[in-house]
Amino acid sequence: MIHPIAFESCRILESRVDLSHLPPLSRAVVGRIIHASADLEFAATTVVDEGALERGLDALRRGAAVITDVEMVGAGISGWPTECFLAAARASEGLTRSAAAMRLAVERHPSDAVFVIGCAPTALFELIDLDADPALVIGLPVGFVGAAESKQALRDSGLPAVSNIGEKGGSAVAAAALNALVRIASSDERR
Repeated sequence: MIHPIAFESCRILESRVDLSHLPPLSRAVVGRIIHASADLEFAATTVVDEGALERGLDALRRGAAVITDVEMVGAGISGWPTECFLAAARASEGLTRSAAAMRLAVERHPSDAVFVIGCAPTALFELIDLDADPALVIGLPVGFVGAAESKQALRDSGLPAVSNIGEKGGSAVAAAALNALVRIASSDERR
C-alpha cells in the first residue's frame, strides 16, 4: 500500500511533467529520479536506454551484486544489498580513494554487476577505464569538477548506462534510479 504522502507526491509529479512518451523502464527510472529530487529538469536531461535498463533488471533478477561508490548511495537503496569498497580503498599518487575503490570492486565483480555512482566523478572515470563488463552503470555523480565530463565519458563508452547531462546528480538521485529497478525486480510490475 502506498503511503498517502507518496501518493500525493506522485500525483503532483504527474501533473507537472508528462513522461508518457518514455518506455516503461525509462519512465519508472526518470519518474523516481524526479520524485527523489523534486527537480523537473531531470525529465529533459536524464539519458536512459530501455535495453540497458532491461539488462540491469535481468541482472537484478539473477541476484547481481550492486556496487556503490559511497555508503550514502547504499543507504538510499531500499530492499537490495549493496557493496561499497571505499573503506578498504587507499588513495595513491594520481588515484583518489573513490577510484581505488572501483578497482577493488571490479577485481571482485568483473562482470554482470550493477554499479551505482552518485558522488565521485573519479569513481566513474575509473570504472570506464577498467576492463569490466557491468550489467548496468548508473552514473549520476554531482559536482562542478568532473561530474558532467564523467557522465559524458560514460555515454561515449558504450557501457549500458543511466546518466544525465550536466553537473546535477548525487547520492539520492543515483539511489532513486536503482530503487525504480529494484521495485520492478521485486514485484515484476512495470509502471
